[in-house]
Formats: sequence, structure tokens, C-alpha cells
Amino acid sequence: MRRREFMGAICGAAAVWPCGAEAQQAGKLWRIADVLVTTPESGGTAFAQGIEQALADRGDVQGRNIVLTHQFAGPRPAKVREVIASLLPEIDLLVAWGTIGGVAAKELAVGVPTVFVSVGAPVEIGLVRSLAHPGGNMTGISFEAATETYGKRLQLLKEIVPALQRVAVLRAVSDPNVGFAMTSLEAALPELGVTLVSVDIKSADDLDPAFAKIKSSEVGAVLAIAGALTFTVGAEIAARALAAHLPFCSAFKETVVAGGLISLGPDYPAITRQAAAQIDKIIKGASPADIPVEQPARYDLYINMKTARLLDLTLPPSLLARADEMIE
Repeated sequence: MRRREFMGAICGAAAVWPCGAEAQQAGKLWRIADVLVTTPESGGTAFAQGIEQALADRGDVQGRNIVLTHQFAGPRPAKVREVIASLLPEIDLLVAWGTIGGVAAKELAVGVPTVFVSVGAPVEIGLVRSLAHPGGNMTGISFEAATETYGKRLQLLKEIVPALQRVAVLRAVSDPNVGFAMTSLEAALPELGVTLVSVDIKSADDLDPAFAKIKSSEVGAVLAIAGALTFTVGAEIAARALAAHLPFCSAFKETVVAGGLISLGPDYPAITRQAAAQIDKIIKGASPADIPVEQPARYDLYINMKTARLLDLTLPPSLLARADEMIE
């Protein structure tokens, strides 16, 4: 994907969304706000460009039938709520990224059609009634394809280090996804025979004390719960894990590219295209209540081979055979 700088002016949101007949009236310009819970430098610009291109591929073109603006709120829940609240007076549709974005939209954007993107567990955290029948003003794309996904990430670490007994779980305490993720991880513990050591962070400033705790806890690996903060500071986490000589598993390819050992997660360009399809349905008159929440169509496994060598790890051939990409 070609990257370019895109910063739109903030536009606001209409409190009442148009009915199907209004939505399809000739010449209507849909005012869409795209709220990203990362920064331009850590991937936000590519995501913004991706959603714009995916909409254009469906005929929803900037300046023709949509006015799409992007706002980078970063991974702080209070800032995300502030940004969404400031947008609401003028927009017709909200796109909210990440679990903290989805939760803020649920709280503030009542009555505004909303498509969330990359939310950990939309039913469990109360965004929608069910995946098949959302039932409100929200629909979107989940991040986890199944409740067992975190257990699979833990299993990857066990395959890499068969004698693994203790794993540090790095988690952003303000992310509503944490409870669901911990339940998923704990369900896998009896089979894998490992113990979890929870390490909480609130911002990038907490990484040094977090890794001081990790080093003193005699763990054999690190696993990060997926979320806006752990994505945004993924490169910093990867660097600290490597310095501590610990295998690190995340949900993001970007973290592996930055030096993390392994990741298992959805393909972001693919879920962006899925989200664009849902936005297009709303533009054409569908109600979010009737548009099923979709799960990622595929999960990709990435391995950083250079990091494996630096950690003196010999990876199982069966694991290498399953990898979608091995990064050197």
C-alpha cells in the first residue's frame, strides 16, 4: 500500500441518521468521520488512506458522494471520547477504530450510524446484541475471529519454548478488551501447563517499569493483549523484549516487522475492505441494526527470523510451515 500524508479537517455529526429513502436521495453528500486510535507515525496514515481507497473502490468517492475526514486520537480513551464528542454535531456516519473507539462511540454517538473496525469482543463488551443481529446504531468488524484466539497465541509460544512455564501478559488496563482476552488465555492454561504473570501499563511511560517487573518475574516469554496502546507502542515493546532475551508474541504484523518474534492476527487491509463494504451499505440505505458484524476473513502468522536467531531459538519446522511470511 502506498503511504501518503492525509489530514482532513474535522467534520461533525448529525444527531439523527437519514432513513433509507433520504440516504439515497440524489446529490446527497455523506459526512463521514473516521476516528483512529493510533498516531499517523505508528500506522494511522496507512489506515486512513486504506479506508478511503476501499470506499472509492466501491464508488464512494471523496467529494462526490462522501466527505470523509480523519482524526488521529491516539490510544488514550479520554482523548478518543473528546474527539468523538467534538465531531457529533455535524456528521452523518462515524467510523470508530479499536475497542476503545467502539466503546466511546457506544457511549456518545447514540443515534448516529456507526461502523467500528477492529474491536476485540463486540458482543461481550456490550456494543451489539449479537454478531448476526446487532440491533442498534452500530455494526462493524471484530478483531478476534474466535474466543480461542488468545489461547492459540499462547500455544505458539509453547511450541517455540516447550519448557515454557511462566508467561508475562502485557496489558493496557484502560482497554475494555482485557477482560475478554484474559478469559480466553485462562481457558488455555490447563492444556498448556503455563502460569500467567499480568503486567499492566497505562501509557508508553510505563514500559520501563513494566519490563523491570517482567525481568524479575522469571518468565520465559511475553504476550501482549491486542489494543490501541500495545499497537501504538509495539516497536518499543519488541525492542525491550529482545533486550530482555524473551520471545514476544503479539497480534500485529507491524510488531514483528519492528523486531517482535511472532504474531497471529487479522490482515488489516482485508478488514478495512470489509468495513468499507458495511459503510457502503449504510450509504445505500441499510440500517446498522440489520447489518451483521463480520469477523476477520483470515488470520496471518508472521515470524521474524532475525529475532529468532538473536534469541538463539530453533523454531519447529511445523511452525515454519504454517507461517504466512517469515521476515528477515
